[in-house]
Amino acid sequence: MQNNFVTDAINLKSYNLSESDKIIVMYSKDKGLIRGVAKGVKKPKSKLGARMDMLVANKIMLHKGKNLDTICQADVLNTFNKTRSDLDKIFYSMYVTEVVNNFGLEEDPGAAEIYDILYKALNAISEAKNEVELLISVIKFQLKMMKVSGFCVELDRCLHCHKKVEDESMYFVSGLGGIICKDCYDFVPHNKRLMPYKLRDFFRQMALNDFDMAGEYEQKANKQVCLVTYNVLKDYIEKKSPKKMKSSSVFEDLSFV
Repeated sequence: MQNNFVTDAINLKSYNLSESDKIIVMYSKDKGLIRGVAKGVKKPKSKLGARMDMLVANKIMLHKGKNLDTICQADVLNTFNKTRSDLDKIFYSMYVTEVVNNFGLEEDPGAAEIYDILYKALNAISEAKNEVELLISVIKFQLKMMKVSGFCVELDRCLHCHKKVEDESMYFVSGLGGIICKDCYDFVPHNKRLMPYKLRDFFRQMALNDFDMAGEYEQKANKQVCLVTYNVLKDYIEKKSPKKMKSSSVFEDLSFV
């Protein structure tokens, strides 16, 4: 029986286990959410050391244990270094890792796709040159993460009457996860946000474009449009999250949102 396994994994959070050991929660490319004991990691001469910091991607080897696996080896893939000196990048990186921690599963069937989305998002956040690029990276993550989690946002048809919504104003309903047409406004009891069709088109393009794509919408986007989009999606994700999102209040106090 094979007692060791190797996988790519991104550190999401950690817990103290003893004076020198920590439990590291990671999202892995092969198994989804995993937890491993980093023995002696708090000692100055630990061989794991900074590799077990949050927001680090490693290729790790773990030894299967009865209750908890043990991290035997870690080789750094990416430290997302440009994030570490920028508070806004830190907060948004914490947000995307919390979303993955809340929606991810152990032995996750979508592990490879979710890992790829998380890795690309953290890298795009790290490399962002301004606030707009930073927010676009997070928005793309939000839309792609919701899609792979089975909560794809409906942007084409009214969720009440099912009519195709063309070039006209509509409303986004976080409680439903999509749009309703203006004719159905009074029939839907949820909170609604007015959404001009140009903003809907921005949503659509962000859902389609990969993190390294910079099309017309990325080039024309301004901070206000990005903030509205981010906050609409944040509300939707909070409603669908199986666990309470803890980071949102921190962002509102300390980041530029």
